[in-house]
Amino acid sequence: MVRVLAIGDLSNNIVMFKKFVKSPIHLLNFSWDGPSKVMDIREGVEFFNTSKTREIIKKINSVKSNYDVCIAMSSTGLLMAYLADLNYIAYFVGHDIRSPPFLKNVKDPLSTDEPLYHFNFLERWLYKKAYDNAIACVVTDDELLSHLQRYRNDPTRITGYIVDTTIFNENVKPIDREKTKFTFFSPARMGLQKGTDRIWEALRLCKSDFDVIQVEWYDTRTPKEIALAKGWIENKPSQVKFVPMMKREDVGRYMVYADAILGQVSGIQADVERSGALCKKPVIHYADPKISYIIDGKRVPSPFLPHSNDPKSIAETIDRIVQDKEFRERLAKEEYEFVIRLSNPEKVATQWDILFETMAKKYGSIKKNSHQIKIRFRMLLFLIGNRLYVKKIKKLFNRV
Repeated sequence: MVRVLAIGDLSNNIVMFKKFVKSPIHLLNFSWDGPSKVMDIREGVEFFNTSKTREIIKKINSVKSNYDVCIAMSSTGLLMAYLADLNYIAYFVGHDIRSPPFLKNVKDPLSTDEPLYHFNFLERWLYKKAYDNAIACVVTDDELLSHLQRYRNDPTRITGYIVDTTIFNENVKPIDREKTKFTFFSPARMGLQKGTDRIWEALRLCKSDFDVIQVEWYDTRTPKEIALAKGWIENKPSQVKFVPMMKREDVGRYMVYADAILGQVSGIQADVERSGALCKKPVIHYADPKISYIIDGKRVPSPFLPHSNDPKSIAETIDRIVQDKEFRERLAKEEYEFVIRLSNPEKVATQWDILFETMAKKYGSIKKNSHQIKIRFRMLLFLIGNRLYVKKIKKLFNRV
């Protein structure tokens, strides 16, 4: 049995599928700043007790001999695995490959035109080395595959998405909350990449009477994203009622409580939509008719609605779900059957187990065993790069 060390898991992906794979996985996670840390799962996870890179690498080095291979998530996770000289699998789930940090002034194609990072040339070079040195790079859908293929000619495709069926299912105990009218639950983070601007406009076009429970969290990567979110909060549609951040288990309880789920409408299917469908609730989610999914080796179209993310189409779908019981029950059934086939945890987990076994056998050890001079040189470059900021350099010149 292959022993796996995981590094970095901002969105609970590894926490989720470690429940289903046969390979034992130990997760070392960062103490993330920002709202994401409120929703992370802490049970069975070991967190680094520092943000200092040298101490993080020291911790990794102290435990790596107990494992056969590494899986790293997020650009930071990849960088730490590279600096620790591990044989690591890179797992990409979003903007870590849409907007890789080794590109200068890179932006999120689904968000604002503001750069996400302000790394200097040396930091970008190190991130590129971290991406290049992964022994395998994994994605799970066509959209992310298209981004990965720009930088690697050997992508690995895992077919299907694991959804935590222990948390998201119709038998979960609903949240204890009064409900006076038809209610949508919207747990997705607010942002352009989720389509909040279109959803807000659609809600104002709706003719039916309903409530929307929206989790109050949003993208905070750039000043523009923060400003947009604050504008949405201050000028929310009348149907929207905000609730604070919650534990992941409570997301499932809210889904079972609600009459329907309001997902994202950017065209990217995510965990929110799949989780809601597994709770057997009708889910609003823009499904691009051009995008299909691989199930049992065949291309299958998505049953989610609407097929346009024009606010008018979104509003019409919302109204129909509220007003037409037969329609919403049929939609919920079709979405559930699609997701349970696409996200069968055992089938997806088997693919991961095979990948872990293949990589462990091919490389023989979690240790890359590079020369110590190379390893120390990488760390030296990181420490130098970490201090090469334009403002600091300008200050030095101003003192001359």
